[in-house]
Amino acid sequence: MSGTNAASGAAPCRFAHYFVICGIDTETGLEPDELAGENFEQSPLKRTFKSKVLAHYPENVEWNPFDQDAVNMLCMPKGLSFRTQADSREPQFHSFLITREDGSRTYGFVHTFYEEVTSPQICSAMQTLYQMHQAENPSSATPSSSSSSSSSMDSLASSLDEADSPSSSSCRSAACGGYDASRDTLYVSKALCLITPMPFMHACRRFLSQVHRAVTASLPPPLPLESYVHNILYEVPLPPPGRSLKFHGVYEPIVCQRPGPGELPLADFPLGQTFPLLGVENLVQLFNCTLLEMQILLYSQDYQRLMTVAEGITTLLFPFQWQHVYVPILPASLLHFLDAPVPYLMGLQSKEGTDRSKLELPQEANLCFVDIDNHCIELPEDFPQFPNKPELIQELSEVLLRYGISPVGGAPPTSVPTSTTTLGSVSTRHPGLKSQQALRELEDDGRNGNLGGEQLAVLELLQGNATLDRLQALAKRMGVRVEALRGVGGEGEAQGGRTAVDEEELRNAKLNVQLREVFASRFTMMFADYEAFVIQSAPDLESWLTNREQMHNFDKASFLSDQPEPYLPFLSHFIETQMFATFIDNKIMSQWEEKEPLLRVFDGRIDKARLYNVRAPSLRSSNYQRCTVLKESAQAIEQRLLKIDHTAIHPHLLDMKIGQGKYEQGFFPKLQSDVLSVGPTNNNRWSNRTATAQRRKDRHRQQTEHLTLDNDLKEKYMQEARSLGKNLRQPKLSDLSPAVIAQTNWKFVEGLLKECRMKTKRMLVEKMGREAVELGHGEANITGLEENTLIASLCDLLERIWSHGLQVKQGKSALWSHLLHYQAREETLEQQQAESPVSNGPERRKSESSLGMPSLRASVIQDMRHIQSMGEIKTDVGRARAWIRLSLEKKLLSQHLKRLLSRQALTKKLYKRYAFLRCEEEKEQFLFHLLSLNTVDYFCFTSVFTTIMIPYRAVIIPIKKLSNAMTTSNPWVCVSGELGDSGVRQITKNVLEMTFDCQNLGKLTTVQLGHDNSGLLAKWLVDCVMVRNEITGHTYKFPCGRWLGKGVDDGSLERVLIGELASPNADEDCGRGCRTPDMQHSPGQTRRASITSMGGRGYKPTSAQIQEAIGEAVNSICKHFHKPEKERGSLTILLCGEVGLVGALEQFFHNGFKSARLFQKTVFVWDFVEKAVAYMESADQMGDMQETAEPLGLTCVSLCHYVSAINSSPRNIGKDGKFQLLVCLGARDRLLIQWLPLLVECPVIQRMYEDSALLRDRTTVNDLIAVLQTLHDFPITLEASLVKGIDL
Repeated sequence: MSGTNAASGAAPCRFAHYFVICGIDTETGLEPDELAGENFEQSPLKRTFKSKVLAHYPENVEWNPFDQDAVNMLCMPKGLSFRTQADSREPQFHSFLITREDGSRTYGFVHTFYEEVTSPQICSAMQTLYQMHQAENPSSATPSSSSSSSSSMDSLASSLDEADSPSSSSCRSAACGGYDASRDTLYVSKALCLITPMPFMHACRRFLSQVHRAVTASLPPPLPLESYVHNILYEVPLPPPGRSLKFHGVYEPIVCQRPGPGELPLADFPLGQTFPLLGVENLVQLFNCTLLEMQILLYSQDYQRLMTVAEGITTLLFPFQWQHVYVPILPASLLHFLDAPVPYLMGLQSKEGTDRSKLELPQEANLCFVDIDNHCIELPEDFPQFPNKPELIQELSEVLLRYGISPVGGAPPTSVPTSTTTLGSVSTRHPGLKSQQALRELEDDGRNGNLGGEQLAVLELLQGNATLDRLQALAKRMGVRVEALRGVGGEGEAQGGRTAVDEEELRNAKLNVQLREVFASRFTMMFADYEAFVIQSAPDLESWLTNREQMHNFDKASFLSDQPEPYLPFLSHFIETQMFATFIDNKIMSQWEEKEPLLRVFDGRIDKARLYNVRAPSLRSSNYQRCTVLKESAQAIEQRLLKIDHTAIHPHLLDMKIGQGKYEQGFFPKLQSDVLSVGPTNNNRWSNRTATAQRRKDRHRQQTEHLTLDNDLKEKYMQEARSLGKNLRQPKLSDLSPAVIAQTNWKFVEGLLKECRMKTKRMLVEKMGREAVELGHGEANITGLEENTLIASLCDLLERIWSHGLQVKQGKSALWSHLLHYQAREETLEQQQAESPVSNGPERRKSESSLGMPSLRASVIQDMRHIQSMGEIKTDVGRARAWIRLSLEKKLLSQHLKRLLSRQALTKKLYKRYAFLRCEEEKEQFLFHLLSLNTVDYFCFTSVFTTIMIPYRAVIIPIKKLSNAMTTSNPWVCVSGELGDSGVRQITKNVLEMTFDCQNLGKLTTVQLGHDNSGLLAKWLVDCVMVRNEITGHTYKFPCGRWLGKGVDDGSLERVLIGELASPNADEDCGRGCRTPDMQHSPGQTRRASITSMGGRGYKPTSAQIQEAIGEAVNSICKHFHKPEKERGSLTILLCGEVGLVGALEQFFHNGFKSARLFQKTVFVWDFVEKAVAYMESADQMGDMQETAEPLGLTCVSLCHYVSAINSSPRNIGKDGKFQLLVCLGARDRLLIQWLPLLVECPVIQRMYEDSALLRDRTTVNDLIAVLQTLHDFPITLEASLVKGIDL
């Protein structure tokens, strides 16, 4: 962990920095803890009272200043708790950590026990409180107190209390019923705490429990307690990397070890407890949510469980590190931190008996809620799965089964040292529970087979135990050999003079490292090539730090294109996280300064993998590769723990005043502060060694200081660079003044605004970057994964902004809740307006215009109603996301949100004063950033909700000057899109407009328009067809500009029209044929004047222009197929659109074509094709074709066959339509380049083409064939609307 390394590097190598005692201050007496928000209706024994730091040694350590408030709060997160002799008073252990503002960490380990209250003032105060409580709540006297023992305000109600509660509560209700000073003994909690720079949890736990045992034992300890405290503070060093160390507690030696430079960093919290608490599958899901930087809330009655799961999950992130708020134990006084609109990982203690449903959390849209005690998790709605998840779960399950631990979440292995059992003294107060406990311990193998002597009696019971049989059967099924349960017969001494506890620790350490190696090897495989994509753009550290925000540090697009397809959903999200950005930053900075330790280990592993694989292709495949270093990693730890490298100085008598600190059983003595406030003079090896090392470091620093930029400035840059994108690294636990809370909230507001700026900028850069590259056609966008990832993270940001500073939480989505309030108010206003006699005249005028489309009114409420009518979406979070996507696609997101926030009375009612949405200036900037997204097109609603029913409106616009606006025939349309077609829809005669509902068609591509040629006025000149999606407002224009009717134009009664998206502001003039380039295209993409459009018929392009047009059309099709499949868009537009292949070939055939009107009849290219085919057929009958080569004969047959099939089709598509169809079929079936020579060789060409025609120039035709040849590499598929009715 980053902090671990930082702290240990900076500090002299001392094992522990502070020894702290917290408890009740007899001078100030009982002070209620208002911050804990306690209820005065509760019995006084259940209430919380303020605890104090009674003493800490030494007074201060220069490199780690003592934070009294934070330590007090975390040693006793719920303040003091009181008990009587009738309650369970088992000692408890928990850990905590303090993250300083620079990200470095300090660990605390706390042993809490109960000490008899000797102060008569406190006993009488408690008596008075109890009498007052009884007077106010007479009914609650006995029943409430009977239950009070089970929850009795214990700040650490852990699993042992649960086991004790039934019998103790019955005793309580029978015997007493509350607190009576004359009859009951009062006990109060006291905490002993060690604060260390590194997380040596097992060693600290054993040391503290031995100190407590010395206090409760009947005989005094061998030496005064000061000797042991002085020893661990000043005479026990940190073990050097890769070594083990033995030091001495009060009764037994304690061993700890530290991983070497190439190994995974130290992690002493037992994963063997974390996995069974949640189950492997849940834990992998939680791991995934952590990687994607969601908000994670752990929930348990037991503080140690919170810490174990939090530390467990963060150690599995190697080589990445959690970069956001990290508070594994959130004291009751800091519950307002849950309001933080940033990713966080926090632990919250559950009160016994409280239901999860009663827990009011400010925001849940992006929350992963982990209920540790009930072994379940609640996941956010929509996130990608970790790659190879099933195989990862299988491998982890096998590792756990090898250690006899069930991979299914359930009752965790009862951790041996939950109480004084660690010391070998098994508690015998509840014989009825003993057999169950032994059974559970062996079933889950939490003690790894080292049963206590007393519990041997239960062994026969276990021989035929069903749970054990089940566990063995499970292991057998997964092909795992369970190690024999060792040492069943012996308690205390195991192999080689090692105790059962030593064996337990060794086993825990081996299991820890093997589970972590499985995760580490996944990252080594997935990011084996990451270095190749790091962009090293700055010449030196200073310029890099200065321009950090503007720089691209990692080539995300190239990295993703290099990954296996199944990994992409996860990786595209993950590379957007802060932890990945920090990892890449550390990589870049390693050019100029020493490598960050985790990065050094990770790079070493990748180099090793490369050495073995020689850049194996397996690194890029999605096949799961198992971890290969499990055995050696466990052996390294075993060797260190069995062969001790260093032994610390033994505790010894100190120069103390005699007669002070006398021993009294059951009471922790007042220690002599003068002997504990300073360490020994430099009389031992390791402190000398440290001093020398420190001098060497100082010398090195002085040499480098003048080479680099001024250190203060550099540190400032470093902090700014590293905190980029992080809103608030760590809240300050100690200072809870209103000013500090206000400042924290202000930081949140600033952070949210900065995040919004960066996200919108990233979305624009991605989108416009792609547009600039795509010169092929007007469809520039980044559909698919990347776009979806960015939009999902925008939805998450909006949810966090709307959750910040809520007065009262309603529903899981704060944004949707606000929208519902707004909707209710607006609908009430609408009703009032409807009842009042004011007319709505002006607004309807536009919609009555028959020409073009009636405009769609931008309405927040209307869009909400669309979403509410979608039965597919079941949750508020889903509805909010759908509404954001719809508003973004309509380019109304900023406008809608501005409208929503314009109701200031509503905003004030819903939000506190400090909320982001009530900071006027920031809110304006935020809306401005969102407004910038209107410059690009998104189809993020249409492309995601593919199965919903959508209303479409179609309008046919005739050219009135040259034709009848009315027609006597019966017109019909069929609209097609990327997801399907509408089927044929009849249009009411002479109405020219219709609306119809059908399943989402996606982006629209073609419209088939036709009529049945009935009546006197059957000929019809159509300018275009407009079709609009009535939900998203996307309007498509399908230009026509041709006649439909027999005996006019090419005699077509049906045309296939190719669509293009009309620009949003073209609503008003959609019928006026405006030719300005579309607003949404990038400047480089202005459309060429089409060489095929009706307007261009008089215009004759040069042969060079025609050849260029063909080259560009083919080029666009090639580019289309080189894109990932999900990002391709419509091929129909590239074939038949305004600058498509068909139009360009049509111009090629028109060049030099003798199309003068013969007998007033226009001749079409299709006439030439038909004549050529007729000639070939007649030549074939006369036998002329027999001499030709066999392949040529076959080609001839295929051309005749295709032309005949097109002519015999039941559709009346006209001659130009037939030519279009022939080109499309020829391109699809790779026949175009075989047909061209046939048409060129045919004698008909001389009659119908001038000598200068391109078709009669051999060189040009050969060039054309070479260009068309490139299309053979691609599988061209044609839309159903193009080939309908063709029977080949």
